[in-house]
Amino acid sequence: MASPSHRRPRGKRRGLLVPAVAVATVGLLISLVVALTRDGGSDTVRATAASATGVDADARPSASPTATGRTPETKPSTASPAAPKPSATTPSARPSRGATPTTAPRPASGGAPLAGRIEPGTAYSGVATHYDAGDGDGACLYGPSPDRMTAAMNTTDYETSKACGAYILVRAAGGASVTVRITNECPAPCAPGQLDLSREAFAELAGLSAGKIPVTWSLLSPGTSDTVSVRYKTGSSSHWCGIQAIGHRNPLARLEVATGSGWQRLTRTEYNYFLSPDGTGCGGKLRLTDIYGQELTVDGIPVRPDTVQPTRVQFARH
Repeated sequence: MASPSHRRPRGKRRGLLVPAVAVATVGLLISLVVALTRDGGSDTVRATAASATGVDADARPSASPTATGRTPETKPSTASPAAPKPSATTPSARPSRGATPTTAPRPASGGAPLAGRIEPGTAYSGVATHYDAGDGDGACLYGPSPDRMTAAMNTTDYETSKACGAYILVRAAGGASVTVRITNECPAPCAPGQLDLSREAFAELAGLSAGKIPVTWSLLSPGTSDTVSVRYKTGSSSHWCGIQAIGHRNPLARLEVATGSGWQRLTRTEYNYFLSPDGTGCGGKLRLTDIYGQELTVDGIPVRPDTVQPTRVQFARH
């Protein structure tokens, strides 16, 4: 139905029409009917469109219609989206190892995907103190050693014995340096980044009277002619065993035992043994993997508790 503004007034009816007048005006009436029909039809189309769309048909469209009467759709952009900007919480640099991390360790760079907190090619800052290393034994349970160039790693960087056996180059502010092997753990109050050196190793950097000095330290992959050895913990048998690797050039990431269906990874303890609580793999083939992903397969080593048994393999130098 047309809106009131488009309605046209209707003519009043007459009671009688003179035939002559009717005949004379028939042509004029026909012309008026045609004109009114054309104009009313246009209003009807506009009213129907407005009713169907809810939009005033007389309003100007926001976009020019195409030849088919449809408004052209906007094509999506084919340009690559801009890279998102880092948020305010995104770290811009590697966090200092002098503070306890708040997130899980990231995969190491430099080709060492299995490294934990201590990554190759990275210098860490901290302090060095000294202690009486006694016979050279410590939390890593390597046993007595004539080599006194050893150190105890703070608990955070010790990382459940993952630092055991690592070779560390320590540098003092004055330029002096010494290479030590991690054989022990330094509990609190040792802070992240701190090394507790044997007295012999500390003396290579400064006088013992200094007590504590600032240092930087980094991981080494030294040259050695020794091969890896294996030792079963006291009390080990075919029903339960603890296995330890000794003399590995690079930090050890995992130790696995052979099973009928493949390899089973053993759980590492803070005292540097890998445990098989049900005896799986005890006395069988072993697979050692360092932080660089190198794998060494060792043929079956018999279960001889507390006995160091040499192998013929060693990790490559990095």
